[in-house]
Amino acid sequence: MKIQEEVKKVVKQAIAKIAKHGKIKQILWVGAGGSFGGFYAANYFLQQEAKNIFTAMYTSGEFIYAAPKNLDQNTLVVLCSMRGTKETIAASQIAQNAGATTISLYVEKSALLDYSDYQIKYESLALDESRIERVNSSIGLCIAMNVLNEVEGYDNYAAAMAAFADLDPIYRRAVEYTTPLAKKWAELNKKQRTIYVIASGPAYGAAYIFSICNLEEMLQLNSPTIHSYEYFNGPFEVTDKGKSIFQLLATGKTRPEDERALRFEQRFAGEKLYVLDGKEIGLDDLPEEIAPYFNHSIFSSILNNVYMRELSYTTHESYLTRRYMWKEEYK
Repeated sequence: MKIQEEVKKVVKQAIAKIAKHGKIKQILWVGAGGSFGGFYAANYFLQQEAKNIFTAMYTSGEFIYAAPKNLDQNTLVVLCSMRGTKETIAASQIAQNAGATTISLYVEKSALLDYSDYQIKYESLALDESRIERVNSSIGLCIAMNVLNEVEGYDNYAAAMAAFADLDPIYRRAVEYTTPLAKKWAELNKKQRTIYVIASGPAYGAAYIFSICNLEEMLQLNSPTIHSYEYFNGPFEVTDKGKSIFQLLATGKTRPEDERALRFEQRFAGEKLYVLDGKEIGLDDLPEEIAPYFNHSIFSSILNNVYMRELSYTTHESYLTRRYMWKEEYK
């Protein structure tokens, strides 16, 4: 079964369950680390397209301690955890106890499924054989599009569903295109201890994951994530020719913010300024009205599987090593 069909079926069931108590009023996206960041695409889509459905993202820990007061039977909570992070399991319990309907995304079965009304298995983007339409960020986006279409209608629904079949071919071409570029970038940055990652709009989530999951967690490098507009409200003061800056140029409405940041960077940064443009990695192959919403799925996969890996190879540091994760207690 195509992932679009699987998601559509689950969403219809979830909406029908909620309809017993009235209309759905909000969707809350809950996860930890990359599972949290992967929901940026879905959340961004609903912020742009939904008229009456509220949307918000919560880290699993924050949801445990500070779940919103309006969490109730008219809420859909979508959770994600690859292996069953304990805080995400606890968050799912809280959601169900409040009467909310829950959908969980998972790779390995865990106790999370015991506290989920519906489940969808996804494929890890870190595995070369995984198809991009089946990674967590793509499935989250597909859920958001289907909920909107069921509840309010979505004019571009057919085009969006068709686009999921194009994601993996676009990604494979982008890997081929970016690999030699990433090798040069990695060689230039092999002794760099801090890499600034800058983005906005539909690409900001990919920048966030690249910083915290790829560069900081996997390579133990310092990596602030900076919004392209907020760059001019403080962070641009540290720009100089010795800094390593990785600028994402998104496709879509917020691209002028990225371009503005880039113009300044080109004036004051040095040879370690690097630009990854969504137009160059295939996002323009999708219809203009839906292409921005797929920025995350393509950018995040390329950043993890090409740029992070090449930097790891160049520095001779295995991206599978950790200092604290899975080794030390951090209750």
